Parts: sequence; C-alpha cells; structure tokens
Amino acid sequence: MLVKQYQIERLTERRDAEEVSAFMMSDQSFDDTRYTPGELRHFRELPFRAADGEFIFWYARNEEGKVIGINVMGENEQQTGGYRWEYLVVHRDYRKLGVAAGFLEEMYRYLAEVKARYIEGCSCDLPEYKTIQGMFERQGFTLIGRIPDYYYEGEDRLIYYRKLV
Repeated sequence: MLVKQYQIERLTERRDAEEVSAFMMSDQSFDDTRYTPGELRHFRELPFRAADGEFIFWYARNEEGKVIGINVMGENEQQTGGYRWEYLVVHRDYRKLGVAAGFLEEMYRYLAEVKARYIEGCSCDLPEYKTIQGMFERQGFTLIGRIPDYYYEGEDRLIYYRKLV
C-alpha cells in the first residue's frame, strides 16, 4: 500500500507565506470557491500576518515539498485566553489521509501550552460545508449561533464554541 507522506510546520517565515497564500487561493483547497472579498483578503494577508506573529498558522507539505493544507487560528481581541479558529483546509488529493488530524493535534497541543480557555470557530450553512460542520461536532464544539445572510444572501454563518478549561 502506498501512503502519502506529509510534514506539518508552523509558519514563522515570510518566505513561506507566498506559497501558502497561493495554495489557499488554488482550486485544490476550498470546496466553495465563491469567495467573499474579505476571504480573498484573508488568503492574501493571513500567511504574512502569521509570519509577523499575529496568527498561529500551520501548513503541511507533501513528499515533494508542495503545500497541501493549512490550519490557522489566533487569540481573540480581548487577549484573555479565548481563541478564534479561522481556517482548516486540506488539498483535495490528501483528504482522509490524516492531515487534518495532524493539524488538530498540533492546534490542541498549542492551546494546552498557552492554557487557552476556549476556542470558537465558524462555518457556512451551505451543503459544501457539511464536512467541517461534522468535524466541529466530533471535536466537541457546540453550535451557539447563526448570523443570517452573513457571507452572501442566503448563506448563514454558523458559530461554534468549545470550552477547553
């Protein structure tokens, strides 16, 4: 059996940010590519902001050194131990191979080290997001809210929360 190999790294250098940004905007990352203007700005800027220490950002490379996934979060603006999970996405060809599980392991390890109190995340309510909604539920998150028409008309934002301590 052939097993695809990958390595997860923390994004700390600006030299890696461009490649990570390109992956986020590629057709091999997100299932829903009808991006909002804010999402496009995030995809361009978040990797560089992470390299500058504003976000905690992991990325995975395959055996050829290509970026195949990202996971990004940051402490919320109150800076009292609450974290906001921004994005988790794995290249279409590497799904169901443990990459997302590796990202989760790194994320929870980091959250334990900093003694985070909670983490919040969000998703869209469209069918393309059923997988991520199920992941939130399996990871012990509770759906705590919905903002109607948040992304576009007819696309609600679902807000999830998980208490950590």
